[in-house]
Amino acid sequence: MDELMLPCLNKKLLGFECLGCGIQRATALFFRGEFFAAFKMYPALYTLLLLAGFLIINMFIKIKYSEKIKILLVVLNIAIILGNFIIKQFN
Repeated sequence: MDELMLPCLNKKLLGFECLGCGIQRATALFFRGEFFAAFKMYPALYTLLLLAGFLIINMFIKIKYSEKIKILLVVLNIAIILGNFIIKQFN
């Protein structure tokens, strides 16, 4: 499966991982049912799925306070992605 995945050009050219490194492999692990391994690979996968699900549902159903919920989910995702990136750089 790994041979079909796109390589990270940032990692190849600059030598360090980008903010999205691991999301492809984490998604593949998620769809194979390896949920903990997917979380370890890219922790923001689950909150990104939550955000995507919320945005899709909000297209069809009007949700009270949807703008505040969207902002909260986006900020949460940014925090998790940046935190994961920083941890990867120092480990």
